Amino acid sequence: MVRAAVLPAVGAPLEITDIVLPEPGPGQVRIALAAAGVCHSDLSLSDGTMRVPVPAVLGHEGAGTVLAVGEGVTHVAPGDGVVLNWAPSCGACFHCGIGEVWLCADALKGTANLHARTADGTDLHPGLNVAAFAEETVVAANCVLPAPDGIPLTDAALLGCAVLTGYGAIHHSAKVREGESVVVFGIGGVGLAVLQAARIAGASRIIAVDVSPAKEELARKAGATDYVIASATTPREIRKLTGGQGTDVAVECVGRPATIRAAWESTRRGGRTTVVGIGGKDQEVTFNALEIFHWGRSLTGCVYGNSDPARDLPALADHIRAGRFDLSMMVTERIALDGIPAAFDNMIAGKGGRALIVFE
Repeated sequence: MVRAAVLPAVGAPLEITDIVLPEPGPGQVRIALAAAGVCHSDLSLSDGTMRVPVPAVLGHEGAGTVLAVGEGVTHVAPGDGVVLNWAPSCGACFHCGIGEVWLCADALKGTANLHARTADGTDLHPGLNVAAFAEETVVAANCVLPAPDGIPLTDAALLGCAVLTGYGAIHHSAKVREGESVVVFGIGGVGLAVLQAARIAGASRIIAVDVSPAKEELARKAGATDYVIASATTPREIRKLTGGQGTDVAVECVGRPATIRAAWESTRRGGRTTVVGIGGKDQEVTFNALEIFHWGRSLTGCVYGNSDPARDLPALADHIRAGRFDLSMMVTERIALDGIPAAFDNMIAGKGGRALIVFE
């Protein structure tokens, strides 16, 4: 048996309990987790904002060491370090066929599978395919990628979601060019990755926006040149900082109508807004037809940073090894499995960056 964090039902508290994992079957890999990040998407799964089958073992951002492989698995072997990929592409659907692997129609198909059982025999699903909130997990082979050389596995865990999402939001979705200005709304784990990616892209001015004054030092360490406390007047403050124009690019990492709207209003005429945050289906953002014409701004969604992990992990690894991207600075708390509920509470309260579960 292994210890895991189980979501018994939508809206229910997580239960830290023993689960029984099967041995890896054909095309599967068993992994001992080194670390797993606590992402806002895990909170969204627990409260029903995002839907997956339950009961489930949550956790989708992680890295660890291969313990065993099933028949037909050749790209990793026992003893290898790996990064979990919660949204593997099938390679056969329409979107995969045109190179948009982050929109794969079958990426979350595995969440319907039976993953493990509790000690009393209750069947469990893998929350977002990989069930990383556990000491060990068994996943499909296409959910694991070789960990980059020279990066500790505890740090590499963040590559599985926050870093790929933040890096991709800047480089693939917003396509920030050298010399452009950027504003980032929401300085949690993903927001910190966005700030660092904007710095790597050569942004001339990088403005961080958050409700918490306590995050300013962290934001500036990640690359922010300015820090603004979120309020109803935030777009006006952003324009003052940019010569009355607004920024070239805004990246919204919160997923609330008010911040999406504020991010859009903070960009210049012709500016670009990328929405990374995940909101509820009942939350609406409104625009009038005239302002859409007049401002000429663009508003785009962003899934997983519009990233292809197989392509982007090596590029990210180069930035990390060269010291241009700092993974450890994103982690503001290291916890055990039983610390996840408190990490959720901190997330709701807007405290800290990334909480990281570290397995002994």
